[in-house]
Amino acid sequence: MKHMSNQLATCPKSRIMRPLTSLSLAMAAVLMLSRLGAAQEQPAGAKPPKPAATETETREQLHAQFLKQMNGVKLVGKFTVLGKDQDKLPTEEYEIKSVAKLPLGDKWLFNARIKYGKLDVTLPMSLDVIWSGDTPVITLTDFTIPTLGTFSCRVLIYNGKYAGTWTHGAV
Repeated sequence: MKHMSNQLATCPKSRIMRPLTSLSLAMAAVLMLSRLGAAQEQPAGAKPPKPAATETETREQLHAQFLKQMNGVKLVGKFTVLGKDQDKLPTEEYEIKSVAKLPLGDKWLFNARIKYGKLDVTLPMSLDVIWSGDTPVITLTDFTIPTLGTFSCRVLIYNGKYAGTWTHGAV
C-alpha cells in the first residue's frame, strides 16, 4: 500500500509588500517586453521549439497520473479542530481503494475507507476533481456523506503529499 502524508509545516510571518509605484510598474513592463523580444530571436539553423501538447493530451496524461497515484493509496495525517487544544493532534486516515474518472465533467468515483476518531466506514463517493495547473484538487461543497455528515473541503495532491482544509457541518 502506498502512503502519502500531510506533513505539517509552519510559515514565517509574512512580509508586508509595499504598493508598486507607477515608475516600478513601467520598469517591469519594459524589462518583460525586452525579454520577450530576445526570447523570440533564434540563431540561424536552430530547431524551432516543439509545439505545446494539446490540452486534451495534457489532460489525459494528468488523469492517468492521478489514477496511478490514487489507486490503492492510504492518506494518513493529523487534523486540527478550531477552538480546541492543538497539543495532541488526532490522526485521520483515508484509504483510497480505487478511483475512476466518470464521464460527467470533473466527476471521479472514489471508493474510500475513511477513519477518523471512532468512525471507520468504506463508501463509494462521486467527487469533483478540479485542476490547478498540474495539481489535482479534490473538491466538496456541502457534500453529505452517509453516516458521517456534511462536509466542504479542498484537498490538493502534490509530490506524494496531500494538504487541505475541511469544514464539517453540525456534529
